[in-house]
Amino acid sequence: MPKEALGVGTRTRMLLILGTTTFFALASAAQKPRPTSQKTADAGIERDSGMSPRLEDPTKAILAAFDKYEVVGMDAAHGNKDLDDIILHLLRDPAFPGRVNDIAVECGNSLYQPILDRYIRGEDVPLSQVRQVWRNSQTMCSVSGFYEILFPLVRRINQKVSLDKKLRVLAADPPVDWSKVNSPHDLDGFRDRDASIASVMEKEVLSKHRKALMLFGTFHLFHSNLAGPRGLQSAVERYEKNYPGVTFVIGTSIVSRNSIAPSVMEEMIERMASWPVPSLEQKLKGTWLAGVDQYYFTNMIDAYLYLGPADLMLAEPRPAEIFLNKEYMAELRRRAEIIGDKLLTDQLDPDQISDENFSPFLYGNLKP
Repeated sequence: MPKEALGVGTRTRMLLILGTTTFFALASAAQKPRPTSQKTADAGIERDSGMSPRLEDPTKAILAAFDKYEVVGMDAAHGNKDLDDIILHLLRDPAFPGRVNDIAVECGNSLYQPILDRYIRGEDVPLSQVRQVWRNSQTMCSVSGFYEILFPLVRRINQKVSLDKKLRVLAADPPVDWSKVNSPHDLDGFRDRDASIASVMEKEVLSKHRKALMLFGTFHLFHSNLAGPRGLQSAVERYEKNYPGVTFVIGTSIVSRNSIAPSVMEEMIERMASWPVPSLEQKLKGTWLAGVDQYYFTNMIDAYLYLGPADLMLAEPRPAEIFLNKEYMAELRRRAEIIGDKLLTDQLDPDQISDENFSPFLYGNLKP
């Protein structure tokens, strides 16, 4: 099964951690080198290379973005507890239900949208039934503690707000009945996930002039991406052909077409050391941060979410009850074997998730 069929979860094997920021090394010899005007020489970032970014509180900035945009997209559920906490804090803000109509999620099997709608509305739906929405999604989602919290939280929020402020959660992944999947060929309809995401957004959000928070890996959100595989357009890039200028994309990692010099990274670390954690930087054009990678900060995203030094970021704990469910874990291992991906299989290996190997840090292998 191709990597693009599995989304960002599989691509994370290509991560190169440098200082405070995560960089994707996806450059190829066929790609053009970055222009020298982007101030990424070995000498570091020039002190007069641009203004300092304007740092804002993420919750306030995201809520304010909905005054201008119909959609705000940001990363979620890829093991980063700090990011999880920001999202959960955002949803619990009293102003959120009045600004947003829908929450579109990557970790949601659209086959179960009717069940999800009933559950989120507050109807009598057993948790064991609605769990199919995310547990029958990708393996990355199936063992995530974030979604075990997110869906019940939105349901409870809806129980406290008026009818005109009730939220809807949209499952955006292609419909897959895992009970009928026995070979990779049975997942052919699951390959182009961005097409499914774009279709859900156009049909359920944009055509109805609703407001939505998109929670997806950033590869699904970029306005454009010359660093990624050719021909693989993000969901946002696809629907922007019909709905341009309505989406505010927040990046949490820098996806660069070329490597970034260590001296530039050191300079970034020094400049970010005093930044509030977390903080959101908008209006990046003309700032020194945009000078690190002009294309990324002006063409791919609209804002940058700073989560603090990489060595202090916390990993999302995985609920013990998931791994103690022998029947469910056996089914997840069956799916991982069908997909044929060692990274996913390792996530389900008891030896890999034992107390001995557990680290509370997202990047536990970083050197002090």
